[in-house]
Amino acid sequence: MKPRNLQQDSSLIVYDADRVRQPGAFLFDESYWSGQGAVTGEAAGRGRALFLDTPFGDAVLRRYLRGGLPGRFIRERYLFTGWERSRPVSEFRVLARLAELGLPAPAPFAALVDRRGIGYTGSLLMARIPDSHPVGDRLLEYAGLPDAWTRIGACIRNFHDHGVTHADLNARNILVNEAGKVFLIDFDRARIAPGARRVFAANLHRLRRSLEKLWPNSAWERLDICWENLVAGYEAA
Repeated sequence: MKPRNLQQDSSLIVYDADRVRQPGAFLFDESYWSGQGAVTGEAAGRGRALFLDTPFGDAVLRRYLRGGLPGRFIRERYLFTGWERSRPVSEFRVLARLAELGLPAPAPFAALVDRRGIGYTGSLLMARIPDSHPVGDRLLEYAGLPDAWTRIGACIRNFHDHGVTHADLNARNILVNEAGKVFLIDFDRARIAPGARRVFAANLHRLRRSLEKLWPNSAWERLDICWENLVAGYEAA
């Protein structure tokens, strides 16, 4: 991976020169990819994310959008406090470091920060994890797969052992591919630094709350069993 910066007027593009040979704002334009017939699908979630077939591989294009109460008033603009502190560039840097560490997460292709006055908008282009699905979309199936939860726990522990704190660890940000390998996605606002146990414990607590919200009522009695397997996998890793 060769991270490079491209400054264009009031915007900054950070990209991997090993994969992206022609960087430009067009890479983040949904209409461009639609015109190329390259849009292969769309992901569910708070922000709009498109699945793309690009010259540098299957990709996900995600626009940064606010959630919660602030998102009702300011949907896609953020306060600009510096290029490197912007959310797209920060996430690109985190993903690049995760790739260097060999952790199971999407590789970054490019990030865009478009500054307008005191604010900015942004997008991120990253690799798509092939043949994978969010655990949160198949909880009824996973309720009967205790071994899968052991692998999920071990995966989370691997990130924590490398000092990675995920800002929104929930069931839909955990992917599993057809071979059973576990990945984490969505590293917006993530940090890589030696963390206190309480920070990692908060990660797990957030995941538990997510599971309680999404868990199917028909398999409710399996939640504690699956969670115990996750914790066992985490502690044994």
